[in-house]
Amino acid sequence: MKIHHLLTAVSVLALVRTGLAAEPVTALTNQADCCAKELPAATPLSDRSLYQLDSSWTNDAGAALQLASLRGRPQVVTMFFASCQFTCPVLVKDMRRIEAALPENTRTNVGFVLVSFDSTRDTPATLAQYRKTHGLAANWTLLRAAPDDVLELGALLGVKFKKDLRGDFAHSNVITVLDADGAIVRQIVGLNRDASEAIGAVEQAFTPKKKEQKNKTE
Repeated sequence: MKIHHLLTAVSVLALVRTGLAAEPVTALTNQADCCAKELPAATPLSDRSLYQLDSSWTNDAGAALQLASLRGRPQVVTMFFASCQFTCPVLVKDMRRIEAALPENTRTNVGFVLVSFDSTRDTPATLAQYRKTHGLAANWTLLRAAPDDVLELGALLGVKFKKDLRGDFAHSNVITVLDADGAIVRQIVGLNRDASEAIGAVEQAFTPKKKEQKNKTE
């Protein structure tokens, strides 16, 4: 775990912006050790990848997972809480505008992630109801975790939040685009921002993979 390097990389990115699991390997069976095929090693994550975090999360289906399970395609991420009546609905609306504006062949290969601040009230059942109420498709991931893990991720994303006496949260409004390996490509700060910036960031997140595929065909 290279959390120190990751924190440094994210801090530098935040200054520049001036704003606030490896893939599963199928076991080989019915083969002697001498005849087993050698499986390629997973590409190591960079020091900038949020997927180096070993914190435990739970999705709205009640399944435990780590952030590295999101690896493999770009992700558009924001932090929210389900009972929020003010800025969070706008953030989610902004995320949906980004999704709708993406070309179809791109949209199907991008994930959208809502990470809850509210470790107490946002149970898997609460998040599942939120998904149903807002009609969020299967490419949306809703996550909750223990307060310390939420705080750690918030720090790496540059998202500030504070719980008030009513149990609600004052918080930064930040949408983050991650590449397929969990490194921050761009952050959009504020509400009702034009979707074009995020769309450009998603296309940028695909660029290294497209170059790699082009090189393989040449």
